Amino acid sequence: MKKTQDNIGESITITEIKMNEMRFNIIGTSPLMPHAVSAKAAGSLLFPAPKKNAAEKATSMKHEPLEEFRDACYLFLDSDETPTRLYMPGGAFHSAMAQVAIDMIGAKKAQIARLTNVPISKIPVFGVPKLIMSIVRSSDMARTPDVRTLPILSEWCAEIPVRFVASLLKEQSIANLFAAAGVIVGIGDGRPEKGKLSYGQFRLCNDDDPDFVRIKTMGRDAQDKGLDAAEPYDLETERLLSWFEAEKLRRAAAPAPSEKRKKKTDTVNVTTNGGTRPDETRHDMT
Repeated sequence: MKKTQDNIGESITITEIKMNEMRFNIIGTSPLMPHAVSAKAAGSLLFPAPKKNAAEKATSMKHEPLEEFRDACYLFLDSDETPTRLYMPGGAFHSAMAQVAIDMIGAKKAQIARLTNVPISKIPVFGVPKLIMSIVRSSDMARTPDVRTLPILSEWCAEIPVRFVASLLKEQSIANLFAAAGVIVGIGDGRPEKGKLSYGQFRLCNDDDPDFVRIKTMGRDAQDKGLDAAEPYDLETERLLSWFEAEKLRRAAAPAPSEKRKKKTDTVNVTTNGGTRPDETRHDMT
C-alpha cells in the first residue's frame, strides 16, 4: 500500500499579533476592603513561633486592631512618586476580568486570561480608609468565631490600564467584560465572587464624572490622615473598639498573677503508715 504525505511543500502562515491598550476610570459602587498579608503573618510562615502555653496565652494579646488595620493596607513607600498612599494589586483586576468570563456568553476564562493583562502591578486607589471590625468564622473544623479588623473605603476610584490582543478582541468587548467584572466579581475582601457579600463592586465612568473628580482629591495626604486617625466605620466597630481599648487599659493596670510556690519546711505530715503530726518535731533516737 502506497503512503501519501499531505500538505507537502505548504508553508505555515502565522498572522501578526497586534496589541492595544485601553484605560478605564472606575468608581466604587460598594465599599472596598483591601486585605494584604501582614508582615507578622508572613513572618510566621517563614519562621513559625513556638506554641504558647496557658500562661503565655493569658498574658499576651491575640489581636491588635490598630496594627491589623494598617497592616492590611497595600501601601506605597514614601519614595514612590504616586498620587496615593494606597494601592490594589493589578492582578486583582485582571483576575476579575478572567473570572467574569465564566458567566459571559462567547468568552472563556482561560482564553481571556491569556489575551488580556493589566500592565501595572500596583494600581493607585483614591479614597480615605476607615477601620472596620467584623465577626467571622475561621476555616477550621469547629468554625471557631473570631474578630477580623480591616481597612474599608466607603468611596473609592481608580484608573485601570488594560492591554489586550486587538487582532482577536474588540475594544467594545473589553469594555463590556470589564464593566461586567465590576458588577459580578468585584475586588478585595467580601467581593460578590465569593457569593455572600457585595463589597468591591465598581462601574465605569468618564474623566469628567463629578464623583470621580471629587474622590480623586482624596489622595496621599488624606489617606495618611485616615491611617493615623483609624476612624471606626460603623457603630458596631466603634463599640467593639472602645471596649477593647478600655479592657486593654484595665488589664495593664491589674497586678500580675503571682505563682504559688510550695514552701519547704522541716516538719513532716502525717502519713497513713504513721508518723509525726505537723506540730510535732521528729527527734532521732540514739
